[in-house]
Amino acid sequence: GYDHFMLKEIFEQPETVTNAMRGRFDEEIMSAHLGGLEMTEEQLRSVERIIITACGTSWHAGLIGEYMMEEVARIPVEVEYASEFRYRNPIVTPNTLGIAISQSGETMDTLWAMREAKMKGARALGICNVVGSTIARESDGGCYIHAGPEIGVASTKAFTGQVTVLALMTLKLARLREMDRAEGQEFIEEMKKLPGRIQTILERDAEIKKLAEYYAENDNFLYLGRGYNFPVALEGALKLKEISYIHAEGYPAAEMKHGPIALIDKNMPVVFIAPKDRAYEKVLGNIEEVRARSGRVIAIATEGDEEIVEKADHVIHIPKTLPALMPILSVIPLQLLAYHIAVARGCDVDMPRNLAKSVTVE
Repeated sequence: GYDHFMLKEIFEQPETVTNAMRGRFDEEIMSAHLGGLEMTEEQLRSVERIIITACGTSWHAGLIGEYMMEEVARIPVEVEYASEFRYRNPIVTPNTLGIAISQSGETMDTLWAMREAKMKGARALGICNVVGSTIARESDGGCYIHAGPEIGVASTKAFTGQVTVLALMTLKLARLREMDRAEGQEFIEEMKKLPGRIQTILERDAEIKKLAEYYAENDNFLYLGRGYNFPVALEGALKLKEISYIHAEGYPAAEMKHGPIALIDKNMPVVFIAPKDRAYEKVLGNIEEVRARSGRVIAIATEGDEEIVEKADHVIHIPKTLPALMPILSVIPLQLLAYHIAVARGCDVDMPRNLAKSVTVE
């Protein structure tokens, strides 16, 4: 058994990501089969803009969805904090698609943001875990992530499930637009390999635990990433804040020199999400900047990347995949790192102070 629900849920992710994909690939046309969207191909093709509303970890999943849908499906996307969206009279045009993301399907701000978007004429989809929840019932359609009950207050498997469903939606939208059949096939093949790749990261748990014990006494952390991995930096920092009560911030790596670099000294561990992608060389430059100021560097890097081993104090290797799918892998070591640091500090991981599993107040 597991010591905490959170650890159990982290280790369930090969299975939950599989469940989020199950029966949802259409390999005849190399697209996604998402009947729950309740939208015809014509309606999906006519979407001109997407607004994603969510809170907390679901908002981070939404940011990754924005990068995916813009880059892969070529549709303009905005991601809004649901609490802000509600109160700022947003511009919603007739061909706007709203997507509300909430694990519980009961998050008050997200529910009201969805109602607001619908009132303004947008079609509203929900991405939820809890079947029959309010958002699932009131939305025009959507997608369940099928992650099973999530008990730990800090969300882990729901996050990867949400990103998996957003990837499926991206595939569906992209194939109705510019993505060709071969690209669709590659996207599906890479998605199918995700559960096995998550498993290989989970097998490094003991190594991550050792690292966590080494850094457990620190009171500040910085998480940096670029592109698809910037929201992962935000998510890694949030996990650490939520369960270990350590002050942590996530930033796009290049923004470091616009302020946060002033914080860096020998007592400031910096976690870089640095897979081999088009921003890789730039991230290496950012690592050098931190090293020059005596900061300690933990890098999440692609398997086989030995160059980064020279530059970072600690490296956790993860398998490679398509850039759009990398967050589903790169977040796993950050979940484990936060978990083990919190345990080492004697925190109540499953029931952190001041937090509730689903925020049903405004």
